[in-house]
Amino acid sequence: MVRLPGRPVTRPPRSFGYPRAPHSPAAADGGTGGSRPGVLRAAVTGRSVAGQVFVLQVVIVLLLVVSAAVAQVLQVRHDSDTEAANRSLAVAETFANAPGTAAALRSSDPTAVLQPRAEAARKATGVDFIVVMNTDGIRYTHPKADRIGKKFVGNIAPAVAGGTVTEHVNGTIGALVQVVVPVKDSGGQVVGLVAAGITTAHVGGAADQQLPLLLAAAAAALALATAGTALVSRRLLRQTHGLGPYEMTRMYEHHDAVLHAVREGVLIVGGDGRLLLANDEAHRLLGLPADAERRHVLELGLDDETAGLLASGRVATDEVHLVKDRLLAINQRPTDLRGGPPGSVTTLRDSTELRALSGRAEVARERLNMLYEAGVGIGTSLDVTRTAEELAELAVPRFADYATVDLFDAVLGGEEPRPGTALRRAACAGVRGEAPLYPLGERIRFVATSPQARALTTGQSVVVPRLRDEPGWRAQDLERTDQVLAFGIHSMITVPLRAGSLVLGVANFWRAEKPQPFDAEELALAEELVARAAVSIDNARRYTREHSMAVTLQRSLLPRSLPEQGALDIAYRYLPAQAGVGGDWFDVLPLSGARVALVVGDVVGHGLHAAATMGRLRTAVHNFSSLDLPPDELLSLLDELVGRLDQDEAPVAGASVVTGATCLYAIYDPVSRLCTMARAGHPPPALVRPDGGVEFLDVPAGPPLGLGGLPFETAELELPQDSRLVLYTDGLVEDRERDIDEGLGGLRDALLRTPGASPEDTCRTVLDRLPARPSDDVALIVARTRVLGDDRVAQWQVPSDPAAVSEVRASVTRRLSDWGLDELAFTTELILSELVTNAIRYGRGPIGVRLLRDRTLICEVSDRSTTSPHLRYAASTDEGGRGLFLVAQLAERWGTRYTPHGKVIWAEQPLP
Repeated sequence: MVRLPGRPVTRPPRSFGYPRAPHSPAAADGGTGGSRPGVLRAAVTGRSVAGQVFVLQVVIVLLLVVSAAVAQVLQVRHDSDTEAANRSLAVAETFANAPGTAAALRSSDPTAVLQPRAEAARKATGVDFIVVMNTDGIRYTHPKADRIGKKFVGNIAPAVAGGTVTEHVNGTIGALVQVVVPVKDSGGQVVGLVAAGITTAHVGGAADQQLPLLLAAAAAALALATAGTALVSRRLLRQTHGLGPYEMTRMYEHHDAVLHAVREGVLIVGGDGRLLLANDEAHRLLGLPADAERRHVLELGLDDETAGLLASGRVATDEVHLVKDRLLAINQRPTDLRGGPPGSVTTLRDSTELRALSGRAEVARERLNMLYEAGVGIGTSLDVTRTAEELAELAVPRFADYATVDLFDAVLGGEEPRPGTALRRAACAGVRGEAPLYPLGERIRFVATSPQARALTTGQSVVVPRLRDEPGWRAQDLERTDQVLAFGIHSMITVPLRAGSLVLGVANFWRAEKPQPFDAEELALAEELVARAAVSIDNARRYTREHSMAVTLQRSLLPRSLPEQGALDIAYRYLPAQAGVGGDWFDVLPLSGARVALVVGDVVGHGLHAAATMGRLRTAVHNFSSLDLPPDELLSLLDELVGRLDQDEAPVAGASVVTGATCLYAIYDPVSRLCTMARAGHPPPALVRPDGGVEFLDVPAGPPLGLGGLPFETAELELPQDSRLVLYTDGLVEDRERDIDEGLGGLRDALLRTPGASPEDTCRTVLDRLPARPSDDVALIVARTRVLGDDRVAQWQVPSDPAAVSEVRASVTRRLSDWGLDELAFTTELILSELVTNAIRYGRGPIGVRLLRDRTLICEVSDRSTTSPHLRYAASTDEGGRGLFLVAQLAERWGTRYTPHGKVIWAEQPLP
């Protein structure tokens, strides 16, 4: 067998009329072999393909041998010239630079000095001559003494200029290479020249010596190549059966005509899975592209089963495959069963009589595919509505033309369904337009005679082959049902969504485009689809309930409204996580002296446990802030509290354990415009200055709460009026798809787009870059600073003398009169008198008095003592001890806060 380009051709039967091969040793022994002389005789004749190939290969090998011999000779000669030039240059430069050469040229008799040296060097180096001359070319040395004093023959001008001259000349001693180099004195001046030369015959000569060996090797190579060519020609002669080009062309043409004339598809696929041949019928049946041959069968656009069969090469007998709109019976056999080449031969037959059977098999396969896709495509998210939509989208258009899913309202909210209540349309899908069915989101109460109501009551599916003949369905809404029938919907299946003993709703499948009504087999498929979807919907319902409970708990632990204060204009946002709830929290805490504390924190972990721990920490911050502690001291107390919580928690199977928390605590004073803050493992706050510039404040990063062992540091900075302070949790700037540096960069870009914006607008702009349901909780506070001006602040220094109390009272009364607060003058004098008197009596100077007019009137008395007064009830016989009791009765609030230099006792009164 011979494989022609692009077409494997088998030996045709003798009945096709092909001429027999001429008698040859190969043919005589049945094509299994022959003697070498017989092969050579057949080759010499040149009539067969094998003979032509033999002659062509011998000629090519002969040309290659001759070319190699010529190339070798030329290469040897080139190497000889190069070696001669290099040796002459080395000898000339060595002699020119030898010690004493330049001095000898300047002597009175250079020849006497240089001639012996030149001859000794010539004999030692093997060159043919070393000539020393002056710059005019007059020789001082030469191997032949009669030529000394004569002019040198050659180009010396470049050497006189300081260069080197290399020449190939034909001298009296034959072809040679000579080199001329300059001789320079110590000052670099050329004082003479040195020429050295050698004939190429003395350097080379290897070509003449190697030529016999080269010719012998060439002859051996020619003999081996001829023998190999004879073996190849012998094999080719056996494969072609001694046929010549003309006979082989006729054989191919007849074979091709027969192959493409039969009305049965024939394919030949190689062992590598590539299509070698396909006749016209195979192209028509399979719809193969015009360039299909030599391409892999998996790249021809066939269906997976047919392409897999052709690529496998396995034995197949009358296998039925649906290829596009044809049902084909496929037979396939491998070609290497009897020592042939690897591959397979496939025949195709159009079996239209099997179409009905194939149609039923295709329907069964499609239903299996739908059930498989329902298993992997329904319930991809823990969202009730989305799961219902996935059921509707899967059913249309493969099973029904329209699909609707109606669920009880309680199911959508995560609760157990309550029978007898209305349902809501949760999903709707269709092949075209808006069908006159109930729209998405519509609340529906089905009448008792409707198929949906019967399915909900009995828990059994209902098939309505002809809606026009179903009075129970038409009684639901006469006007709408008429519109549905006019739209073309004619058949329906209603299947209850059951999860155990719970009925969650109903799924409805409608048919309009296909004229056939739903049958019992399709009912079974619908029930299987709905059963799988019901499990996913119930799982989503349970998750929704648990998530809602956790979010409700978390929101109940967060501030529902911000307290009244005048130091900051505040806006805030809280976004729960997409899955589970976290421990993010924030708070705004009014402090004494018109100051305000801002706190943002995040408990490590998720779930109800993290939310409950967050509530405990928020309560602790409330309590600690009432002590008016600096931020670093407050965080230290929180650190101890979290450590105790971690130690007290006993891990429960499946429950997360709090391993720490982060927190940022900041105090802003509207009088001094100072903001003091400290953080425990929390992201740094951002500051948007009034001019629109954005920076992340350099607040020392302490360890997260609960680790213990390290103190916390505070940072204090002065904020201009109308600055915006941005506090947030890590969910805003970090998630699984981006690191914190990228998140901080995005936050900076968002804040740069809000110059002069209000806190509300800033919150909105920052959160617009986040998904609606982030992967982690997000807490955000934007606070714009206000300033309590000098016109609303008054302060005095009080000497440590009880007589000074009256002067302070008078000054305070005058300032209250200026502020229009004469009504508070009497109570303020009483409060101030008691506080100043206590400071003079029990404290240390200097003593200061400050009056602040904010939302309330704040009276503060400061001294250098750290002793805090205590409220007590004085007995009827006591002469004192009623001052602080009087202050507590007159003031709305009062208290003590400590400063680095002492303490401040303050009291607040509501403004009239």
